[in-house]
Amino acid sequence: MDERPLVSHISDTARWVAAYRAGESERSDALFHDPYARRLAGAVGQAIVDGIPGGQSTSWPMVARTVLMDEIILRVIEEGVDTVVNLAAGLDTRPWRLDLPTALRWIEVDLPDLMEWKQSQMLDATPRCQLTQLVADLADAGARRQALDQATVGARKTLVITEGLLVYLESDQVTRLAHDLAAQAAVQLWLTDLASPGLLKFLERSWGPTLKAGNAPFKFAPPESTTFFEPLGWQELEWRSMFHESIRIGRHMRFAQVFAFLNSFAPARKREEFFRYSGVTLLRRQAGD
Repeated sequence: MDERPLVSHISDTARWVAAYRAGESERSDALFHDPYARRLAGAVGQAIVDGIPGGQSTSWPMVARTVLMDEIILRVIEEGVDTVVNLAAGLDTRPWRLDLPTALRWIEVDLPDLMEWKQSQMLDATPRCQLTQLVADLADAGARRQALDQATVGARKTLVITEGLLVYLESDQVTRLAHDLAAQAAVQLWLTDLASPGLLKFLERSWGPTLKAGNAPFKFAPPESTTFFEPLGWQELEWRSMFHESIRIGRHMRFAQVFAFLNSFAPARKREEFFRYSGVTLLRRQAGD
């Protein structure tokens, strides 16, 4: 009998990320605590971490992404966001683990199989806010727009999250998503992670074959970084470099400080490329859109 591939469907990547959150949560010096991550990751998630090239040593960007997004989400909620829409929510557990206002509306959207698995594993958990879970295939334009319409009913200021989503999309798919978000009057902020062409080229040599086998290849990495979104109605409000922030929080690759020191002597253009290699960005809806 053939062995199950490490990644057999794009939904397996959610289990993979959950395994990284579980690993961080189990540390004595954990930066966050996700008591549900281990059960959500299951054997599949841990098998990917154990089996994919560099899986054990590359937890740091996933941990950093979680920390950075947690920080930004909590801040913008304090600044007035009343609705959060998490597209392709996967196995994220922020509605249960973050200290959120009870009146906050949080809407998750994802595929039916993954949503059913998540719901089955979270039966004994109580969200800290007003949680709604919607089933929709975000690749279907009609279903995506219907989900956004439903999610933003009654909202005044909405934050949309696309954590770990855009990298799996084609450029034209991201363009259509950006237009759909800009068409929603209540959607004022968009939080996402963003890769560079250099990062994708690097990952192609390590994780590429595994992800392609599961029909989940990395695709989107605009060379113009966040300026890609400007003609689509969005402008950068904040950029957090994954590499630099990983040093700040103490979860980084080996010799990170050495690389950072050497990079400080590089020409300005190279320093900017390094700063934009991978990051988390908060986009703001442009005035007049």
